[in-house]
Parts: sequence; C-alpha cells; structure tokens
Amino acid sequence: MVNGGAHGAWEAGDPGDPRRVRGGRGDLPAMPLTPPAPPMPRQAPAAGPSLGEWLRTPRPEVGPGIWRYGHRPRPPEDPDRLDDRQLLGGAALALVCALLVWSLNYNGYIPPLMWPLDWFTPDSWKGASGNVDAFVAAAYAYYALLAALLAWGFGKIGHWDEIWRRYVRPRLRGPGGPEGATGGAGLPGDPAAAPPGGPADPALWPQLRAVGEHAAADRLTAEIHGGRMNDVDYVRIDRAWQAVRARYEQLPAFTEAVLDRGAAAFAHPSGDRDLPVRAARHDLLTGQVRLGAAPDEERNPYAYRGVRLALEPALLSTSMLVVGPSAAGKTSRVVRPVVESLALQALAGRAAVVAVGTAGAGLGPDEAYDVVIRLGDPGSAHDLDLYGGTDDPDEAAAVLAEVLVGDAPGGPVGPGGAGGFGGETDTRRAATALAQLIGPHRTAHGRFPSVPELRELLDGVPVALAALRQACEAAGDGAALRELDARERQAGRPGDPGPLLADRIALLDRPAFAGFFATGGTSRPFAMRDLAHPLRVRIDLPERGHAEASRLLARLLLAQFTACARDRDERSLFACLVLDDAAHTLTPASVRAVQRLRTANAGVVLALRSLDEVPEPLRAAAVGAVGCRVVLSGVSTWDGEVFAQAWGREWVKTEDVTHNPDFSGGTFRRALRGIRTLFTGVRATTRSVTVRTVQRERWSASDLAHKVPPGHAVVSLTTVRGEASPPVLARLGE
Repeated sequence: MVNGGAHGAWEAGDPGDPRRVRGGRGDLPAMPLTPPAPPMPRQAPAAGPSLGEWLRTPRPEVGPGIWRYGHRPRPPEDPDRLDDRQLLGGAALALVCALLVWSLNYNGYIPPLMWPLDWFTPDSWKGASGNVDAFVAAAYAYYALLAALLAWGFGKIGHWDEIWRRYVRPRLRGPGGPEGATGGAGLPGDPAAAPPGGPADPALWPQLRAVGEHAAADRLTAEIHGGRMNDVDYVRIDRAWQAVRARYEQLPAFTEAVLDRGAAAFAHPSGDRDLPVRAARHDLLTGQVRLGAAPDEERNPYAYRGVRLALEPALLSTSMLVVGPSAAGKTSRVVRPVVESLALQALAGRAAVVAVGTAGAGLGPDEAYDVVIRLGDPGSAHDLDLYGGTDDPDEAAAVLAEVLVGDAPGGPVGPGGAGGFGGETDTRRAATALAQLIGPHRTAHGRFPSVPELRELLDGVPVALAALRQACEAAGDGAALRELDARERQAGRPGDPGPLLADRIALLDRPAFAGFFATGGTSRPFAMRDLAHPLRVRIDLPERGHAEASRLLARLLLAQFTACARDRDERSLFACLVLDDAAHTLTPASVRAVQRLRTANAGVVLALRSLDEVPEPLRAAAVGAVGCRVVLSGVSTWDGEVFAQAWGREWVKTEDVTHNPDFSGGTFRRALRGIRTLFTGVRATTRSVTVRTVQRERWSASDLAHKVPPGHAVVSLTTVRGEASPPVLARLGE
C-alpha cells in the first residue's frame, strides 16, 4: 500500500512508527497498517460552500501573507483618488445641477437648448395641421438625447463612474466582497474559476484521468458529490498522488487503495481524518490559516488594505515571534490557529507539530493530538526523551550543555571566583564534562544515564563513579576509562563545570518528575527524532510549582528541535515547534540555530509577554533572526523601539504649515483686522504650506505602544524566498 506522504510507508513494529507512541508508556504493540474507517466526516470548510465549490474557488498568486482563497486583487493605486466624502459630495452636487438644468429647460427658461429641435424639425410637422405624431416622436427622441448628454456631462464632472466601481459593482457581486467564497468568477479583472464539470474541474480529479485511471477518479468524484470527503481527505490523497508521480511503480497500489477505501485511503496512522473542532478558518489547498483582517486605512500599505492576512508553512519556515502582554490574545488569536493549521496538515501528511505550553493553555483538546505529554503529572500516558532520541554521546552532551548553562550569566563560579559561565567557551567545557560521563555510561550499560544517575556522576559521588569505572573495565573499553580519568582529574578544580551542571540537572530530579525521562527501556518516550513522521504532539509544562524546571525543559525542547530538524533525512514534511511561553528560553546558540531552520523546511513560533524575557544582548538578534513578527496591542515603548528599528524607515511626503502675522492690505483692512483681534483675541495670520519628502519610521515605538487598538496587532511576514511584507495593522480573529 502507498503511504499518503512522501515519507514512505511504516512497517508494523517499526521503532520509528508514531503509532507506537499513542498508547502509553509501556512497550506497546503497533497499530494495524490500515486502520478502520472512522464515522462520516464533516464537509470542509465546516460552514460554507461545498467541497466542489471550495476546490473551484480561485486562489491567485499574491503578496506574502494575503489570504488567497477567493482573493480579488485591488486595482493599481491612483494618486489622484478622491476620498469618500469628496467623491460622494461632488456626485450629489453634480446630480442636483443636472436636475436643475433639466427643470429649467423643460419649463422653457433655457431657449438655446431647444433650438436644435426647431432647426431640424420640418415645418410640415409643426402646427395644428401638421404631422403631430411625428413631431411628438421627434420631441421625445430629442429629450432623450438631451437627457443622455446631460447625464454624460454631469456624470463626468461628478465622477459617477467611480461611484459605480467603488460602491455599486462590489455589492452586485454578492456578499463577501473581495474575500467572498465565490471568487467573483466571470467578472472583469477577477481570476477565473474552473467551470463545474469542465475538463479542468478539480472535483473530477483530472490529474488521475490524464494517466488513464478513470475508475479511481470516478470513485473519488463520487465521494466528493456524496459528501463523504472533506478538505483533509482531498489534500491527503492528492499528496499521495504526488508521491506516486515520482514512483510510477506504485500506481497499481495507489489505485487499489482508492478503489477499496475511497476518501479514507492513506489515512493518518491515528485514523483521524479531521480535528474534533476548528477554531479558525483554514484553506488546506494552500496551507493557509486566516489570522485577521487589515483595515482599509491610510496607515496600511495600499496593497494590504481591506484584505485578510494568513499564515502558511512558507512563512513559518522563517520562524515567528509574537510579543504582547497577558490577555492581549497571543494564544487564542495567534498561537492556537497556527497549531490547529499544522495539526490539520499533519493529518494530510504534510507537517509535524510540537506545541508546548502550560496546562490549560488552550492549545486544543487532547483528541486533536497523537501524543500528549503532561510533565509532572503522574497520570500522563507519555514521557519525554531527555536526549532527543540521539545515539551519539557528543551530540547529546552538546545539547544538554546548551540547555543547562547556555543561559547562565557570566560571573565568578567556584572557589576564588574563577571560571564564570555564560560564554561559548564555558558551554564547550560543560559539553566536554557531560560527554566524559554519558559516553562511558552508554558504553557500560548500553544506554544514557537517567536524571538521578547523571546528577550523582556530575556531583562526583564516589560510589557512582566507582561503579561506572567497574562497568567500563568489565566491558574492556579503554577509551571510556580514559574519559573517566580525565573527568576525575578536572573534578574539584577551580572553574569545573560539574557542580553547576549538577545543580541545574537537580531541577529535574524531583519527586514530581519520577518516572519521566526514563532511559532503562521500560518505556519508549517521545523524542524529537520522531518528527520524521506527521505527528501531532502537545507537551504541558509544570509551570505551577516548577517554574524554573519549566524554563529548562522549554530550552531543552528548543535545542532538541533545532538539532533534529536540521539533521532530518526526509524534509518534505514541514516541522514546527510552537512555544506558547518562550520566556527565558533563548540563548546565543539557539538564536543562531533558529536562523538555520529556513533551509530545513522547519520553523519555530515563539510567544513572549515582553522582550524583557529575552536577555538584553539577544533582543535585537532575536527579532532579526525571525522573518515573521507579530506585535500585539499593549507593548511597552522599550519593546516598540526594537521592532521600530527592525522595520526601518520609508520615504514619505510631509506638509509643514507655517502661520505668519498678516500685515497685507491698506489702512482700512488693517483696521478691520485690529478690531477683530480686539474682540476675538485671535491675531490674523497668513498660512503657507511646504511639502517635503523625508524618511520616517514605518511604525515608531510610540505608535506601537499607544496607537495599536485592543484586539489588533502589527504584523510583518517574510517567505523563505525573501519576499517580505511591510508591517500591517490587522484586526486579529477576523
């Protein structure tokens, strides 16, 4: 059977099969390769057009971050465009003047307008004895021509054609405006939708018919028309077809699976074909999730006024930073839609997501995930691999060292104040010390040390070190013994990283974490290397009562993700780590690692209450390392200053108005101005206007702190190809 993604099929019992992780901590049997079909799914979108109409809706190529579903591009900007009040007022005045001219002419007050009728009417038609009917017909024709000329002339003066284009025609297109569901097919300038039943109708699966697979195409078409297929099914099967195009020897298996299971073919290993609930608007055909709407106002760039803003993997691959105070909507209006979109794409075989937050953060129900890890909760069905699933002691030591001491401030440590931590040199020393212990332990026992064992070894407990030495001697590994000898020589010296590492790892050696981070083979914890498969993972951190341990675990997950995402062999899946609270998780090494994720088809989403939660030397680097930035209402001017510098300046035209005392005119005019000044207290002045082109910040720190309304955010987005959008003010959740 052909798997629905380019990652290949999983065999039953494969250690990398994510289906083995769903059942709990024990050594679980694998799920069957072909799960039973679930109940009838909902059509998608959940509320809106049918699946066929959804597929036929145009999705034109647009700028970064614009919601493509049914989008109608705006006409080119007109520098002479009239504002609404001037346009409507001028049109009304022109209409009144046209009616006045018509009334005066009809009542005989403008004789010259009737002279052409007298000149061209034969005398035989006039008078009581003439051809009255012909004269009346000629008069009506002339009046109709005159009315048309008046309407044309005053219409040009009053810009009635602009009234039609701006107000009347959009309403004739139906509800929804530029972002409606139909896309405005058939209207001038709009992207054309595929006609229903035509050869290009995507609901008829023309890609299958083109290679002669009419039976499979008919089966899938019947599933669409019967309401048994949703958007996840369509995208998942289409992805499977794209994989088959690269390996045509799998075409018979593809056809057999489609004929046998229809819309349920190539289902996700969990058997799910949709999420239990959707809180945002999604377009899986483009991978977009709607974030909000940009108001049609002067502050926004012309191309983004009145459009919907959306996120997609091409943007999230540059990573995203979300900054806003508590209750500003970071989780509900930004993080939750992103996680939900990636979970849907995981069901379609296109993504893998790890969402990290505190218990009750609102990242979705348990049923929406394949793995739910509640660290510190004895009832949790899953635990976490402390070493990220790697078998290399040096790699594991480097990640752990970055997590344990990468954020430590420099300063005196140890006797005499020697050996401050916090720099790259100290991180390498810590990695060396860890490798000197976990390497021999793996050699002796075939596994990495557990948290209590690692703490004892770092503390230099004689019994633990002696037992490890005996195990290495029994294994006959001279290299492991040399590593232990080196560790023992360094222990106790000034600046030895062992005590600091032991103090840090002690945060995880608590009764609340007993049973987690096990390495004895009694369980198979989740490891970041499992992201080679389309997994949906949620990790709840024990923020309550274990705040420092939660921060350490968040740093651990970020370091493991950046290391594993870059080393993946299969990069067709988009991998994303979402940190709902990224406070105190960024280090110099992690900031550099985030920048390198762009080439690995991976990204991170970091949510912060303030940039104060990032070390001051890293704030500008952290903002510059990500391509997508979301600044919610309520940030401080200090945070706004960093984003204002990141967004830079632009050339704008400014008007300087100067008022000078008015001394013009003769004695009489000056006397009148003096009398007015005496009674009103306002001196007469003249007004002069100077227009200049200057550079000004796109969004200043003061504007970000005080001019962003509640429920709004300033958003800038960048694709992996380098296309960037300017900062746009948006209403979130629309």
